[in-house]
Parts: sequence; C-alpha cells; structure tokens
Amino acid sequence: MPQYAMRPPMVPRKTELPNRVSRTIILTGRACGTTNMQSLSDTLGQVFRAMMANKLRTFLTMFGIAWGVGSLLVLVGLGEGFRSGQHRQLATFGNDLVMLWNGTIPALPNQHTGMRPYQLTPGDEEAIRALPEVRAVTGYLYRSDLYQVSPFANISGTVLGVEPSFEQVRYMPVVQGRYISEQDIVQRNRVVVLGSKSATLLFPGRPTLGETITINNVAFTVVGILGSISHGNNEGDNQKLHIPRSLMLEMFPLKGDNLEHNALTSIQYQPTTKGDAVAAKAAVHKLIATRHDFDPSLKDAFNEWDTIEEEHMIAAIFDAMDIFLGGVGIVTLGLGAVGIINIMLVSVTERTAEIGLLKAIGATRRSVLAQFFWEGLLLTLISGLIGIAISGGLMAMLQATLTGKVPGFDPPRIVPWSAALAVVSLVICGVSAGLYPASRAAQLDPIEALRRE
Repeated sequence: MPQYAMRPPMVPRKTELPNRVSRTIILTGRACGTTNMQSLSDTLGQVFRAMMANKLRTFLTMFGIAWGVGSLLVLVGLGEGFRSGQHRQLATFGNDLVMLWNGTIPALPNQHTGMRPYQLTPGDEEAIRALPEVRAVTGYLYRSDLYQVSPFANISGTVLGVEPSFEQVRYMPVVQGRYISEQDIVQRNRVVVLGSKSATLLFPGRPTLGETITINNVAFTVVGILGSISHGNNEGDNQKLHIPRSLMLEMFPLKGDNLEHNALTSIQYQPTTKGDAVAAKAAVHKLIATRHDFDPSLKDAFNEWDTIEEEHMIAAIFDAMDIFLGGVGIVTLGLGAVGIINIMLVSVTERTAEIGLLKAIGATRRSVLAQFFWEGLLLTLISGLIGIAISGGLMAMLQATLTGKVPGFDPPRIVPWSAALAVVSLVICGVSAGLYPASRAAQLDPIEALRRE
C-alpha cells in the first residue's frame, strides 16, 4: 500500500492589518452600529491620523499652499506700499492741486523758436479766484539769492512771498507759532515763518519764536516754524522762509529783463470738483490766454503741473501692478492646489484596501466621501492660515523697521481685499482638492478594492 505523507491540517492565515486601518475599522464599526455613518469627530480624527502617517508629504503639500497664500498677500502688499507711499509724497505738496508757472507763447502750435514770454500777476490770481470752477487759489513769488542772518548764523535759503491762503492750498504744517495772517498783510508786519531746517541752521539749539533775523539787511520777526515737508531726499522746502507777499513785492521783487514790477512766480489753485481738474483747467487756460493775448488751444503756452492727473496716473499704474502681482499669487496658489489634488489622488490609490474594508464592514459612500473631502479641505485651510500668519508677521516686521525710511515707499501691509481673495481662493482650492479625490474614493467597489490588496 502506498505510503502518503501526512499533511498538517490547514490553518487559516492570520491577516495583520495596519494600525491605521484597524483604528479606522473600529471607529467605522462603532459609528455604523449607531447611526450607520461616522460622526464628525471620528471623521476628523481619521483625517489627522492620515495626515500624520505621511508627515513629509503632508508638510511639502502644506508648504506649497502656504507659499502661494503668502506670496499673494506680500506681492499685493508691496504694490499697495508703493501706492500709499507715492500718495503720501504728493500729499506733501497739497491735495487737489494744479500749479501754474510763468510761460512762453509759441508763434505757431508745436513751434519752439521765437516764443514770447509772459508773467503771471496778482491780477491773474484775482481773476482766477472769481471763476466758479475754482474753490481756492494762491499766488507767490520766490528768490534764492537773498541772504538771511541771525545772531548765531547766516544762510542763503529760498525766500517766498506768500499770502495767508498759501497755507490753505499747500501743505504747511505749523509746529510752533503761527503762519502769515491777514492782519500781517494789512498792518505790513515784517514777520517770517521758518522752514524746519532754516530754524535749525539759524538758531542751533536755541529758542526761535520772537527772535529777529535780517533778510538782505531788513529785519523780520520770527512768528512760526514749519514741520518737515521734504519730498524724498530733497530738503529744499525745509530751508525756505515765508514772508508776506506784499513786502516781498515791495522790497525783493523778481529780477530780470522785461519783467513786470508785480510779477509772480506761480499761481496755484484747487478745482471746485474734488479729484477732477478738467473743467477748472479749461476755464483757467481760457482766462490766462485772454488776459495775455494768445490762443488757449496752444497747450505749449502753459507751464503747469496737475497733481490730480499725476495721482490718477500713479493709481492706474498700481492698479495694473496689483492685478499682475495678484495674478502671480493666484497662479502660485493654484499650483499648490493642484499639488494637493495630486497628493489626495495618490492617497486614494494607496488606501484602496482601507477603503474596501471600510465599505465591506458597512461604511457608507457618504462617510468615505466625507473623510477624504475633509482631509483635502483641512490640508488647504490649515496651510493657508499658516501662510496668512507668516506673511502678516513678515509685513508687521517690515512696518516696524522701514516705516518712514524709504522715500516714496510705505512698507507692505495686508490689504483687506487681497486677504478676502486669499480666503475665497483657499475655499475653492480646498473644495476642489477634497471633492474630486473623495468622489473617486467613494465610487470604489469594495470587492475590487479588496482584490487589489
């Protein structure tokens, strides 16, 4: 009789499940026994365990989103810093200001030879003041060849002959004393207001108000001191001295050939309509052309600077910059979202067996969908909030170290609309990153999923 080897009885092989899958099964089974779907706390617990199971991958994915959000906020903040810095620089001249200087009249349009000069006068200023399109106007003259002497020093700063209205039209921050008044004009008071640097040079470390200086040997009493009104690195405005215009025209009129005895250097005005000088400029051009006998259509005859137009141009430039920089930030954020979607799809593939087991023991499609959806959404939102916090901290540090130190530039700050755009983009990216991979996971057939294992 043939001898057959005795075979050991068949013993079922023990299947070792990963701890993550075991915990998932326990939680899912517990939930299915009650409500047939996981509670939110169980779902979030599984989400965080899945994230911690692949720490490096989770970190790199979150870094991409945080970088995108931070880039969006910082880039837009830089653009707004330049915008506010330029606006602040223009505000040191005055708001809604058009400056008109003496000009030359071409014989023909666009011809720059044989041009006839003309000078602005107090009569021109009074005529402009009567225009309904103008709400405020001032005229002044200046000379830079006059010498100022105090008991302690002598300088040769620019002397301006101004009216009291100069303080209203131009930015003149008086930090001590007062500015030129109507009473000074009526009583012909020989008073002077010093720029901040002139006060320091003429009276170094000494009291200034009430003291006397001489301008080309004519005595003037100091009645006020201005704060700093420098434009960038230009300290010229801080070294100017202001005296009544009537005294300036009498004692120190402008010098030059063919100059009228009461010639002004400039007339400056503000339009009635704030932020729009079109109507005011047209009315002023017509008036000046009529008074000085030339065609108002000769644009080359007007030597002027419109700060309103300048500000609109700067605003248009920085609007375009905001759109460009915001677009760069959105693209960066989108790339991070694509990375999260990719990682989540890989996660679905890696966890096919886990999904199969979950569905085999009774997990519903909705519970599987919720787990992967929340994982993608939380990855996006947490990393986005980290990006907002880091960029906010960086900009706060720049605010503390650079404020007032770079002419024409304010440190970046979080702009509300860019923060709102970042939050909305995060929500869209989070939903996209969670919904599509989650739907893929929920559609898996449990038998096919288990077979892949």
